[in-house]
Order: sequence, then structure tokens, then C-alpha cells
Amino acid sequence: MKKKLSIIIPCFNERKTIYKIVNKILKLKKLNKEIIVVDDSSKDGSKAIIKNLEKKKLIKAIYHRKNLGKGACVISAKKKIKGDFVVIQDADLEYYPSDLIKIFKKLNNSKYRVVYGSRILKKKYFENLKNFSHWIRIIGNIFLTSFSNILNNQKLSDAHTCYKAFDAKTFKNIKLNEKNFNFCPEITTKISNLGIKIAEVPIRYKGRDYKEGKKIKFTDAFKAIYCILKYKLF
Repeated sequence: MKKKLSIIIPCFNERKTIYKIVNKILKLKKLNKEIIVVDDSSKDGSKAIIKNLEKKKLIKAIYHRKNLGKGACVISAKKKIKGDFVVIQDADLEYYPSDLIKIFKKLNNSKYRVVYGSRILKKKYFENLKNFSHWIRIIGNIFLTSFSNILNNQKLSDAHTCYKAFDAKTFKNIKLNEKNFNFCPEITTKISNLGIKIAEVPIRYKGRDYKEGKKIKFTDAFKAIYCILKYKLF
């Protein structure tokens, strides 16, 4: 694969998983890639692991002096992107990096400029129950995705997935403002405002709970709704 995929990994206090997730990506030998890790002022030792990976020239790295949020990490990574395509990868182990290959192929071999990896697509309800950490997350995701689809004129099954991939030119031309988890509804709404249809491919997912380091909260759902309305109506 001649074209390159830039993989952005926002990281905040993921000492137990950051090396593992980078190593899983490095093992994808058939994927032409660059890895950009943004340390969001971690205090648990993640930064030292990232520095070591950077020293070995396995990744590019950016370090925030203050904790700014996931969206801020994505914004910071923009200036280092050299690939033809861009995808967001969480620093935990909820997602399976090998699924990035099918996302890359969908972008590379189709008319689509944006592809999301869906945790819901082609799966049965009870299969989703065992993958998400709580049934409330499934209900919340269904509601937020439906709300997003109505306002953004999309047909997504999973609007708030981590695996959001873009043609690099399209991604770079979108001005991002949201510094927290609102990056997700912001980018979906702004892509939709451009009249770009988003494709999906099915991916695997194994959710973690708050004891394992889950950071997104119930209140973030209300923030997402406000964010969609803000960029759609104002």
C-alpha cells in the first residue's frame, strides 16, 4: 500500500496500555503508516513511555503542558500529519488496530472521503450488550446517533465511534474548535455541513468501565447534543 495512514493517538494517563496499543499498530506490517501520539499532560508515567518510543523513532510525539482534552490533542496533531489519510485511535485497548486495515482499504478504494468504524453495524443487540460496559451506553449511543443523523442527514449506525478516518486534505481543511470529547459531534456535523456522506465498516469493540480508566461521562452526552446544535444551527 503506497498511500500512507496517519494515526493520531490522544493519550492521558494510559500507562498500562499506551505501549501495547502502539505495538499492536506497529505489527500491522501491510499498512503504510505513521503514528502521532499526543500526551495530554499525563501524570502516571505515560509520558516517559511515549518519550522512549519517540527516541526509538517509532512514533512522532507532541506533549501538552496542561491537560486540554481529546479534541485539543487532535488539533495539535494536525501540523504533523504527512499521510494521505488520517484516523483517530484511542490509547486504551477498547478498539482493535487490525480493523484499521479495512478502514484504510475503504478510503483508498472507494469514492468516500470519510469512513467511520462502527461498533454496531451488522451486529445483534445481545452481541452489543456483551461488548459495551453497560446497557445504558448502548441506549445513549443509539439516541445520540439518531439525533445526529436527523440533523446531519446521515445514515450512521455509530456516530460516536473513536475510529473516524478521513482523506487528509478534507481533514486539514476543517477548522476544529472543540478541545474535549465534543470533537466527535463537531467533526461529524462539520463534515455533514459540507455535504459529504460518511461510509461505515464494521469493527470490533470491547468497552471498559470507569474502574479500568473510562473517562467519558454521562454529562458528555448533553454536551454532544449542544455541540451538534451549535454547529448545525448557529
